[in-house]
Amino acid sequence: MKSRWTTRLIAQMVAAGFGLWLANRYLATVNIPEDWTLLLKAAVIIGCLNFFIRPILRIITLPVRILTLGFFSVIINMLMIWAATYLYPALVIPWFWPLFWTSVLIGLSATVISLIFT
Repeated sequence: MKSRWTTRLIAQMVAAGFGLWLANRYLATVNIPEDWTLLLKAAVIIGCLNFFIRPILRIITLPVRILTLGFFSVIINMLMIWAATYLYPALVIPWFWPLFWTSVLIGLSATVISLIFT
């Protein structure tokens, strides 16, 4: 029997993979080689970061998120993707705006996939 945590972890990885694929397809400055293994590795790294590290950061930054009416969550998502590019050099997302739009795409895909999984 699968636990709820396992389903959430898999959903985070699938959402990260789909969001990265969308970013690679539609954002010109996001360069992920067309090899599915590289995309899969990056999705696993971002999914794990979102599953394990992001909840801790969300608790720590709760006062700032309240003051900014939740908009600081986008900065947290950008930080997770930036950390993934640091941990996995094959994933190249330069500058602020491509990182912003990639985090928005991953966030939207995570929302849709979480609705499907639940």
